[in-house]
Amino acid sequence: MTPWFKSLSFLCVLCASVVNVLALDREAFSITSYDLTLQIEPEQHRLGVRGKITLHNDSSIAQKIAVLQISSSLDWRSVKAGDKAVQFVTQPYTSDIDHTGGLSEAIITLPQAIPPGGTIELEIGYEGVILRDATRLTRIDTPEDAANSTDWDQIDTKFTAVRGAGYVAWYPIATEVANLSEGNSLFEVLGRWKIREAGSKMHLHVAMSVAFRTMPQIVFNGTNCMLTMTERMEAVWDCVPQLLRLDVPTLVIADYQDLERPAVEVRYLPGHDAAATDFADASDKIVPFITDWFGNPREKAKTADLPDPKAAAFESGALLLTPLASDDSKIAGLAAAHQLTHAAFLSFRPWIEEGLAHFAQALYLEHEKGRPAALDYMGLHRFALGEIENPSAMPRSEDEVNHSLVNTTSEELYRSKAMYVWWMLRDIIGEPALKKAFAAYRPEQDKDASYMPRLIAAQTQRDLAWFFDDWVYRDRGLPDFKVESAFSSKTPTGSFLLTITLDNLGTAGAEVPVVVKFNGGEVMRRMEVRAKNKAVTRVEVPAAPQEIVVNDGSVPEHNVANNVFKVAPAEK
Repeated sequence: MTPWFKSLSFLCVLCASVVNVLALDREAFSITSYDLTLQIEPEQHRLGVRGKITLHNDSSIAQKIAVLQISSSLDWRSVKAGDKAVQFVTQPYTSDIDHTGGLSEAIITLPQAIPPGGTIELEIGYEGVILRDATRLTRIDTPEDAANSTDWDQIDTKFTAVRGAGYVAWYPIATEVANLSEGNSLFEVLGRWKIREAGSKMHLHVAMSVAFRTMPQIVFNGTNCMLTMTERMEAVWDCVPQLLRLDVPTLVIADYQDLERPAVEVRYLPGHDAAATDFADASDKIVPFITDWFGNPREKAKTADLPDPKAAAFESGALLLTPLASDDSKIAGLAAAHQLTHAAFLSFRPWIEEGLAHFAQALYLEHEKGRPAALDYMGLHRFALGEIENPSAMPRSEDEVNHSLVNTTSEELYRSKAMYVWWMLRDIIGEPALKKAFAAYRPEQDKDASYMPRLIAAQTQRDLAWFFDDWVYRDRGLPDFKVESAFSSKTPTGSFLLTITLDNLGTAGAEVPVVVKFNGGEVMRRMEVRAKNKAVTRVEVPAAPQEIVVNDGSVPEHNVANNVFKVAPAEK
């Protein structure tokens, strides 16, 4: 065979491989079961994994190729099916779903095609190191300090913590590329993966060369793993099998001490005793308040300490990882409100589960410091929400359902926007009605997207179909309120009658507070204004009206620059 023919043959094979890689359906399979044994060597920052996983074909066609991904700092060693090695090739795959900004991808040729809905069990092995790495953030020009405070995952002798997909792919995943520089790409890809794995089971066995000052605690998703000693006197921890739901599988190893209270469990590091006590005290203080809103806790709220005081807090289900070096009671109260809500109210829908936890934080601040403090807190979420719901970035009409709160995979939407939705509903129907709806909620009965809205509608005589359509079932964007006109006239009794025409230039309707200010006081009315519509109301005030302020910050909108209107002198 001539050299040029060999080169041509190689080029043809290479081109065919490229085509195959480009044609890969990386999301054809989900992983329904993990049974993994982890060998951790803290001194070497090393992780070795052996175990079994079960793949489920989620696609509509038979699949002969499966794709599995782990962090780029880990290497694939073996893949078997039925005790027989299977063919696989590995390649680097750029993706910000891992803190290194890349994945090690195994393209596996299965022994037979797996039909739609079919499963196959694989034995896998991989190993490598997990160091603190913020590459994915620094390459998009995130300041180094901010990047390191966000991506703090690592294996180390002083402290080990690895969060799952979206932070570190320390267990196998299968996703399309996620890119932080492309809008919501990361959140969309991660959201799809979480939903596909919501019913998956993970069982871990952890073996470790102990390099801590004392025998450490190993905590998996907030639950202590049980320590046993082998015949060779090796330390092995067995972690209770857990359903992943929408939680990110999180493993923490540290020299923790425990502080137990009836409603909260705090794991803290040496020297952080006072902060841990403050956190537990804050939790105890607000338990009755959270219980009144969301019912009795189903489980304890769980908090675990982080050694870096600058580390960004992370929460998954009822577990909160946060630095406990601070004695800020406000921060402790906010965190406790969030976690206690998760512990009391369970839903598999993110806009309910996460939205209510953030709503509870705003309620807590209102309870402690008044409505303005709560609205200030909510305002911290307004900028990010405004960026996503910017009119120029809004989805096309046919995509409104896919981007809706009930279907979204965007954290900004199911956390921040959902928080506003719950707050607006509280303002519209009142606290007693909303609490009754929460009390009637049963997660096992939540079979369709209309379940919670039906519970809420049953507690009021008002027609809320427009509200749920604009804010929950479809992504209509945000409202934009403007006082079109206001005319006042003096009444025979000496008071003033003000007629206000309010225009909603935005694409979502809302009920918004309208405040009329006059010398010596103010009067508030609430006005329901549908999208691209106007509404008129009349307000009687005891003195000449001077100014109208639309929206106190309780309704997110595109433009707040046009929310103040100066009232002209009354007609005589």
